[in-house]
Amino acid sequence: MKKYPDDFINKIICGDCLEVMKDIPDKSIDLILTSPPFNLGDTHHTGNIRHKPYNDNLPEKEYQNWQIQVLKELFRIVNSGGSLLYHHKNRIKNGIQTTPYEWILKTDWTVKQELIWFNRSQNFDKIRFYPMTERIYWLAKSSETRLVNIINHHDLFKWKTEGISKEHTRAFPIEMAEDLIGCFPKANTILDPFLGSGTAAVAAKRLKRNFIGIEISEEYCEIAKQRLRQELLF
Repeated sequence: MKKYPDDFINKIICGDCLEVMKDIPDKSIDLILTSPPFNLGDTHHTGNIRHKPYNDNLPEKEYQNWQIQVLKELFRIVNSGGSLLYHHKNRIKNGIQTTPYEWILKTDWTVKQELIWFNRSQNFDKIRFYPMTERIYWLAKSSETRLVNIINHHDLFKWKTEGISKEHTRAFPIEMAEDLIGCFPKANTILDPFLGSGTAAVAAKRLKRNFIGIEISEEYCEIAKQRLRQELLF
């Protein structure tokens, strides 16, 4: 039996998003904002800083099939006029660039727009032009879906990168989440199926929206809950 949306509203659910979303009814979510693992390898670097935040090294075909499954499930649960803001990047592994379009275009999502985030990533390997951008793909269930550009912005953004007390070195910026959610004024329920340290949930609360957060890591779930508790104090 499917659970009602109220069972999830303003809660952080610790679990595998594909399993958790099975209990979310069709067309019950207004807006999805998320940043899945990029599959960059278990150890990667930004400048001279090396990271190993979580298992992020699936065989590429397996990774893409997993993302297709996630995107299809998100398509099911978003409402008819709903959108997905999907943060990802063009990845270079073994000298070859792979674009997220390789799996996005295998789903039923309509690509409305591609936003570029110039995040100043410190990758200065001189064998190529320095890759310093990531993407936010605005995907919609209907080609008729619109946003409201209340921030009066073009499609190139320069949000400052953020981490959460060195505990989550790859969190996306709270300014990014607030800017993007704010452009969907009728979206009352925001879902992030890869919640991480809770940025999307914090932004939703600041904008007086409801949120649903799903995160597989118990450690990150606790970090997100602590951020929300601190947010409610102010």
